[in-house]
Amino acid sequence: MEQKTVLYIEDNYHNRRIVRKILQTRGYTLIEAQDGIVGLAMVRKLKPPLVLLDIGLPGMDGIEVVGHIKADTELRDIPVIALTASAMRGDRERFLDAGCDDYLSKPVQAMELINMVAAHYPASNDKSTF
Repeated sequence: MEQKTVLYIEDNYHNRRIVRKILQTRGYTLIEAQDGIVGLAMVRKLKPPLVLLDIGLPGMDGIEVVGHIKADTELRDIPVIALTASAMRGDRERFLDAGCDDYLSKPVQAMELINMVAAHYPASNDKSTF
């Protein structure tokens, strides 16, 4: 079976654990970063097929991270899904305007997460080498 890898940039251990358990049930492997600076470095080094991104991160917030990803010609095509507790009116639009490809609010619903990851995960014939 082909390994399906997702990078999750999230500072909260419990949120990472929940998302890891949900995605593992569908054959995904989660690589994790605990802050924006390390997360961005991992995106640059690993070029993962998909990034889940918390917005409220230490060091560098998710808006900055996605800005760097989308400004880089080698990274800009990587889908980035904002996965955040920010659920105020206008937040979705703000995150999409910042460069995120989609948005999910926490607490995450398992099927909603699975469906969104599946919808944004590159096709198996893509150039991804994970």
